[in-house]
Amino acid sequence: MSEVAEPDFDVIVVGAGIAGCVTAYQLAQQGRSVLLIERGEAPGAKNLSGGVLYSRGIQEVFPGFLDEAPVERRITRNCVTFLNATSSVGLDYQDARLADPVNAVTVLRAKLDPWLAAKCEEAGVTVMPGVRVDRVLTEDGPATNAGVPAASAGGRAASWHANGTNGTTGRQVVGVQAGEDELRAHVVVAADGVNSFLARDAGLRPKDPLNHLAVGVKSVVSLPRETIEARFNLTGDEGAAIAVVGDCTEGVGGGGFLYTNTDSVSVGVVVRLDDLTAQKKVVTDIFDHFLAHRFIAPYLEGGELAEYGCHLVAEGGLKMIGEITMDGMVVVGDAAGLTLNTGLTVRGMDLAVASAIAAAEGIGAALENKDTSKAGLAGYRERFFASYAGQDMKTYAKAPAFLEQERMYKQYGELFADVLYGAFSLDTRPRRHLLSVARRALAHSPLKMRHLVSDGIAGGRAL
Repeated sequence: MSEVAEPDFDVIVVGAGIAGCVTAYQLAQQGRSVLLIERGEAPGAKNLSGGVLYSRGIQEVFPGFLDEAPVERRITRNCVTFLNATSSVGLDYQDARLADPVNAVTVLRAKLDPWLAAKCEEAGVTVMPGVRVDRVLTEDGPATNAGVPAASAGGRAASWHANGTNGTTGRQVVGVQAGEDELRAHVVVAADGVNSFLARDAGLRPKDPLNHLAVGVKSVVSLPRETIEARFNLTGDEGAAIAVVGDCTEGVGGGGFLYTNTDSVSVGVVVRLDDLTAQKKVVTDIFDHFLAHRFIAPYLEGGELAEYGCHLVAEGGLKMIGEITMDGMVVVGDAAGLTLNTGLTVRGMDLAVASAIAAAEGIGAALENKDTSKAGLAGYRERFFASYAGQDMKTYAKAPAFLEQERMYKQYGELFADVLYGAFSLDTRPRRHLLSVARRALAHSPLKMRHLVSDGIAGGRAL
């Protein structure tokens, strides 16, 4: 057997988003040599700004995160709104307890990602921006038996496990190729987003079905700080997160959102790709409709467009998470399909943090044991699903299927509005009990009692 080339780094991380940066930082804290590669000219350059970060997890990685990181506002107001053409029905929840301790913050990725990358450099990570990785490097792995190291071929790297524990020869990821340069490592971390070409190149991610993907259109609209606080009923650094379903997407499965930043508002729509295709609608037209809606436009009036863009979003929940480890490689964050939409909360960044923590621990153990086979890296998956994030993915495994129910995006909002109209519209006729008003509204709705019962049971099980 020929001698195996000595790796340039212990770990190469591809993608300097939240998942990639936290993985790299944690590994550097362990004393590992880490290369962090970013395709954009700088970390954050390829990420659309704006989002809610549930921050308890990242505070464990960076204890001074809330004071040091470029966070925008601390979310104390959460709204869920059913939007109809001429009416709006919503749950408006404000609570000072969400500010102490801080539960969630809004962030702009163009600011946050460079801060995270700088933290990585402080920890000793080599950060390489402006580099496009073309493919993963693979080699034939020597046969191994369970628990028995492969025979050394003379080099330190050659004594490492390169395959699973079934005693067969397989392919092991040994690095990445960027242009004419080949960079080698014991482990490669794919943190290159929902379209992860690294995971696909390595055979870990098959083509996702359309109902597991959504397309989002997002803008950042600049407004004076005082205007934002007045319009969203906020004080100081308090923030609001408003989730919207219904007419905001013209009946297409998905929703809209508004998140307050310090002196801007992140606004957008996310719609399921399968439903968008089936209804033959254009997502940018839906976005324009949302911005012009009579109940949305006043929030943005007088604002200046600061940023605009489109991107794919993972929507499959637990079913979207397939293989996230192989010989010499792991997949984290969006690249692993880690997003969770329960209808009340939409999570992605905190799951990226949790996967990064689990990945760094799993990789660290594999490096310590000199076994970077799939079996040696299995601790990553075990740690992730033992964490709060992995448990939440299991708890809400049925949520994506429940939220695919088309009645959620038109008929329920109209029914709720009709019931409330019957309660609040006072004329000279005698009033009916609310139950009678609800029955009358249901009788005029396309919804039937069986729908309410079946959807109620399904919602209870899913959420």
